[in-house]
Amino acid sequence: MQAAIIFGSKSDSPVMKKAAEVFKDFGVTYSSHILSAHRVPELLGETVKKLEAGGVKVIIAGAGLAAHLPGVIASRTLVPVIGVPINSGGLGGLDALLSVAQMPKPVPVAAVGVDNAANAAWLACEILALSDQSLKDKLIEFRKKMKADFAKENEGAEL
Repeated sequence: MQAAIIFGSKSDSPVMKKAAEVFKDFGVTYSSHILSAHRVPELLGETVKKLEAGGVKVIIAGAGLAAHLPGVIASRTLVPVIGVPINSGGLGGLDALLSVAQMPKPVPVAAVGVDNAANAAWLACEILALSDQSLKDKLIEFRKKMKADFAKENEGAEL
């Protein structure tokens, strides 16, 4: 297992599914878990220990509102944690974004944009590619195709 996706509520599934889709596209093995930092803290701790013991190399954690989940996970492991702030309240996800981005030192959590689980997975792939040449090659080809597609779509565009 290379990666794990953890999120706090079943209602977060549509956002976090985007991370799973990126992992599938790149052949990254992953597990997914619905765990709450507040409702099942013991189970969360046990799961993080099992993931770490199983060799997971990066964790994506999605949470809304006060978004404690990424920080709690980071406090329990040295595995890099990428937080996905989820828009689940009246503040458009800004509350979750600030919670993830403002982690107190020295327990960092990387933060991506609100509801941007796909970016979290691409960042996770880049982290994994540091020790996986095959994945690095896939990312290089993906970037080449992205650039070529962009150039083709915007060829001859004038105002």
